[in-house]
Amino acid sequence: MPFSSETLVTGKLFEDIKEAVEGLADPALYDTIVVTNLCVPTASGVPLQLLPAQINGVRVIGIDVPGFGVPTHAEAKDVLAGAMLAYARKEAQAGPVAAPKERPDRPTVTLLGEMFPADPPGIGVLLAPLGLAAGPVVPTREWRELYSALDCAVVGAIHPFYTASVREFEAAGRTVVGSAPVGRDGTAAWLDAIGQACGVAQATIDAAKNRFLPAIAGALAARPIAGRITVSGYEGSELLVARLLIESGADVPYVGTACPRTVWSDPDREWLEAHGARVQYRASLEQDIAAIEEYGPALAIGTTPVVQYAKQKSIPALYFTNLISARPLMGPAGAGSLAMVVNAALANQHRFDQMSAFFEGVGTGATAGVWESTPVDHPEFRAKYAARRIAAAKAEESVGV
Repeated sequence: MPFSSETLVTGKLFEDIKEAVEGLADPALYDTIVVTNLCVPTASGVPLQLLPAQINGVRVIGIDVPGFGVPTHAEAKDVLAGAMLAYARKEAQAGPVAAPKERPDRPTVTLLGEMFPADPPGIGVLLAPLGLAAGPVVPTREWRELYSALDCAVVGAIHPFYTASVREFEAAGRTVVGSAPVGRDGTAAWLDAIGQACGVAQATIDAAKNRFLPAIAGALAARPIAGRITVSGYEGSELLVARLLIESGADVPYVGTACPRTVWSDPDREWLEAHGARVQYRASLEQDIAAIEEYGPALAIGTTPVVQYAKQKSIPALYFTNLISARPLMGPAGAGSLAMVVNAALANQHRFDQMSAFFEGVGTGATAGVWESTPVDHPEFRAKYAARRIAAAKAEESVGV
């Protein structure tokens, strides 16, 4: 849509949005148009609620996702999914809606949160002995899948911070279960929770566990991980990854996630704390870096600046989003999926030692780079001007008083 400082200050921004939506609303091309307000339009008070609910039969959904109110992109996806679920729920309550392209002949478990593509089919295999099937993954790929997601027996909050989506499922009368089938312990607890929520007999649940748990335990034992690892990220699956690492044999003293704590993350948090991990919700970069300093890990898994900091200290590190979350985690397939990349990184310590030795004395900070003569640091000047700034600040305070 057109956007400039002129349209912002003259108050024409909403009209531009409305015209753009009306121009896009072609039912031959789209089922839905989602209009997202980010920082500037939200702060400017753009009233998306005044947009019509439909134009030419195309749904119009306006949502506010301000950067100052939604700290992570993962939570922004929840805001979007929650808005779409709310619209679909009201449609379903009002009358008949489009049937899903495929409808399982068993009660379904809706899976809440983005996952590696191989995980939902793997979860379906775990659910089959319980007489259940894996339902849609929210956020969905098609609009009609939202109806199927709402028409479930239970919701599995794989990513437990999808609070906007949970509100819609609870409004539809659905039970929400936290955690995920990760590792042996996680799979056992999750099958118990899902089965009990769906009224499955305990004997049937136990039979399913007896079928899958030995295979998961065997996969974990076949690819052990030895070493101290700190885990941090903003995807929302950090606690699940830490569980899998611990069950693989790793020592994980710290787990930081940029996402918030919810009641649906309690099963993972309690398990991790029982196994010696400190869990930090809404973790800041400073807290993640402080954990590296405190625990001295053999491997740091985290965000880009955390990885950079660790490598500068000659500690192997892996970027969570690209190298950890982009692989299966659930059931037998996920049991050994992390071992290859994690063990390869742990085995690279000697390369970091060689690089550190090679670049020893090259310089850091103000002395980094190529110089005819190495710059001489003058801390006395910094101290002198710091004292002046402190004195000036105190003078301003005294004037203000």
